[in-house]
Amino acid sequence: MGSAVLAVLLGLVILVWSADRFVEGAAATAKHLGMSPLLIGMVIMGFGTSAPELVVSVMSAIDGSPGIALGNAYGSNIANIALILGLTAVIAPIAVHSQVIRRELPILLGVTAIAALQVHDGEITRVEAIILLVLLVVLLGWNIYQGRRGQVDALGGEVEQELVSHPMPLKKALIWVAIGLILLVVSSRLLVWGAVDIAQFFGVSDLVIGLTVVAIGTSLPELASSIAAIRKNEHDMALGNVIGSNLFNTLAVVGLAGVIHPMAAEPEVFTRDMLVMGALTLALFFFAYGFRGPGRINRIEGVVLLAAFAGYTAYLLGTTFVG
Repeated sequence: MGSAVLAVLLGLVILVWSADRFVEGAAATAKHLGMSPLLIGMVIMGFGTSAPELVVSVMSAIDGSPGIALGNAYGSNIANIALILGLTAVIAPIAVHSQVIRRELPILLGVTAIAALQVHDGEITRVEAIILLVLLVVLLGWNIYQGRRGQVDALGGEVEQELVSHPMPLKKALIWVAIGLILLVVSSRLLVWGAVDIAQFFGVSDLVIGLTVVAIGTSLPELASSIAAIRKNEHDMALGNVIGSNLFNTLAVVGLAGVIHPMAAEPEVFTRDMLVMGALTLALFFFAYGFRGPGRINRIEGVVLLAAFAGYTAYLLGTTFVG
């Protein structure tokens, strides 16, 4: 048991550090290759922060623990909105000016609805997983098209400012990408092994471990990047990271894991976890869309999101260990 806890802690530390290096290296490499700042923000930074979820879920599926893969993806989405954006908004209200983010919010709602339909029958089949991956390709193509149109957007300006303030030679960027990927795989192996061992020790399901320990741990890169962005007054980057991550978690993470190993979805996944994830996504849409001007997540709304996360986690743990 002690070695499993140590593996989880060590895995999480290395995971967060390597994910940060990977995203920094990937963004700098994309800049050297001539990719526009807007496209880097939409694709590299938005989706790159989900690298931990992707690697952990793929490793879980390969090891025959699809419950961790599914719980990690959906649990991370819940943590991203309720914990990360909630905490970030309490630190400083999040103002939304980016038109790109306003376009992606309804897309996130639609993708969440598709995820709910897939788990409603209690299983995510390979065919359904392939559908998610096809939707991911379509979304990436759309993002690339939008990013190459040369439009002026607040998100692109914030990314440009970030890249200029932290220049990185191409050779160093490629080295960080390689090191980041290698350590992501190694740390994910440690994390999955430790999480499964802890679940077996306490007699809880892989799903619950995925929804709690693993999900919160793999969401730490989004937490760090969002808080750093809001302190630099880069509000659109803070929100864009979370939206991009949630889209990637639902489409790529679940899609790849499901292709490797079809996943059974317990009834609670739909009636409990998907209900919470859907409600939080809907709340995010109404908070941040800005129907009469720029969107904004204020401190009160941040407290509401944090309270929702605390309530959900308490209910999840209470029903697991008491029930």
